[in-house]
Amino acid sequence: MNPNTAELSSAEGTGELAAGLERARPAAQPLAPAVLGPAARRLARLRADSARMTAVRDSWRALWSSRALVWTAGVGTVLALGYGPQRKAFDPPGVTRGFGWLGNLLAAPAARWDAAWYLVIARYGYRPDLGSYTEPRAAFFPLYPLGLRAVSWLGVPPPAAGVALSVAALAAALYGIHRLTTLELAGGARARRAAHRAGEDRRAGEVRLAGEASGAGEASGSEAARLAVMLTAFAPMAFFLSAVYSESLYLALSVGVFWSARHGRWRWVGALGALAAATRSAGLVLALPALMIYLYGPREDRAPDRATVAQGGARGATAAARAREALRRLQPRYSPRRDLGWLALLPVGVIAYCLYLGLAGGDPLAPFKAQEDWSRHFAGPFVGVWDGLRAAFEGARQLLSFQRGHVYFPSAGGDPTIAASHNLMLFAFLAAAVPAIVGALRRLPLAYGGYVLAALALPLSYPVASQPLMSLPRFLLVLFPLSMWLAAWLAERPRLQRPALLASGASMAFFLAQFATWHWVA
Repeated sequence: MNPNTAELSSAEGTGELAAGLERARPAAQPLAPAVLGPAARRLARLRADSARMTAVRDSWRALWSSRALVWTAGVGTVLALGYGPQRKAFDPPGVTRGFGWLGNLLAAPAARWDAAWYLVIARYGYRPDLGSYTEPRAAFFPLYPLGLRAVSWLGVPPPAAGVALSVAALAAALYGIHRLTTLELAGGARARRAAHRAGEDRRAGEVRLAGEASGAGEASGSEAARLAVMLTAFAPMAFFLSAVYSESLYLALSVGVFWSARHGRWRWVGALGALAAATRSAGLVLALPALMIYLYGPREDRAPDRATVAQGGARGATAAARAREALRRLQPRYSPRRDLGWLALLPVGVIAYCLYLGLAGGDPLAPFKAQEDWSRHFAGPFVGVWDGLRAAFEGARQLLSFQRGHVYFPSAGGDPTIAASHNLMLFAFLAAAVPAIVGALRRLPLAYGGYVLAALALPLSYPVASQPLMSLPRFLLVLFPLSMWLAAWLAERPRLQRPALLASGASMAFFLAQFATWHWVA
């Protein structure tokens, strides 16, 4: 019992005692934090931090408004057009239906296609002992179905459990993207990084000027952060972030890895990276940006051990001198310490998954061999770009021929015009991503662009024969540095912000209408 309230509880109603205590109590010391404990103090610190509160408000606004659009468009489409022809063909166990008229309707924007695989794994497990019958399940990594099962144990229907897990992860991801964007694009952060890079008094004038401009820079960074979460939440494929898919969970974990690395919290980098690698195979590439930030920065936890070698030099310098200068620039700015060992945890998620499959009577390498079950094959580094371009060209020929009798490209079956449209759409997403990739490499710290290139190397090196760029829009969705760059670009062009968000939201509603009615999207 709190000593300040003991007498009040034993002598309740004694007006004189109450008045005395009221007079003795300092006016500037409220009792609430002492009574409520650490939770109230943490909440008070959160409210006192304007940057965090801004991130919470902007993230919450993006979350609820985008999900309202998702369910309005998805439910409205099903009410108008029905569930579509593929509902029972692809979902024979019925894991996405059987929840009553209203439940089936609400599941339409969330439980389709790959969601059926996650729901089956959450309910029945991987069952590697059944051999070829269950081998395709190994392509879906275990952390998301484990979380889905855990929430379902509370009595929540599995599709609703998946939505709850995805939305919670999306909320965390949006908050983290807001904070990262503010950190990287605000003027104050740029001034600090300039001071660290300089290491010499002759750069003091530049740092001072950067500091004077930090007020405008902070405002620009805040606007870019707001746009970054809106662009992520309203991206054309952002309905996957609340569906029974692993996208939002992986996005939240990858953002957490970057945030932890930027602040030198290497234990968290290892732990979150291991969880990301247990969510999808692309989690392994997070080791690259984590190592780049460790060795080259920028880092908020300590100053660099070596100053960056200034670029340039005499025009008449010999080739050997220029080569020596280039080698010096490649030297790490931060010397390795014992905390570098935490990065060894990043592949633990994949290793644990493979060990489980092996001990359960299956093939420990099944997660990698399962790609063959989904028609993916290694064609060479980034060869999928050329294959995607060729497929888009042949798809255009197919559509312009206005006939279905002759097929201009290898078809996986079905209507060739639909396949041609998919190939064109997939290549359009790749083409739209190119300037964002270049922008991220130029404007953000190098680790961000390196992460994007490494993550894209997997799908672009393992294309699908009929659709070389299959699922590329979903892979681009979780590469948050692209949204950060686009937000920074739009922050400097206010007139384009509203049209860009409206176009992106309309595209999301269009693709969601197809997804909800069991038409393949990505």
